[in-house]
Amino acid sequence: MPKPKACKVCNRIYETGEKCPECGSKENTEAFKGRIVILNPEESEIAQKLNIKKKGNFAIKTR
Repeated sequence: MPKPKACKVCNRIYETGEKCPECGSKENTEAFKGRIVILNPEESEIAQKLNIKKKGNFAIKTR
């Protein structure tokens, strides 16, 4: 099983491929802290504060 990576641009967590499926960036890292799962971005206060528009897994902090 591949190790999860987080995009340094949009903080999306993904496991396959070299490019971020969200923004297409190739800047990723395996060193990230925390995980946020957004299920309903329209009603989530956290998603609004972090400016997340789509549901999915996101890292809290990337290094």
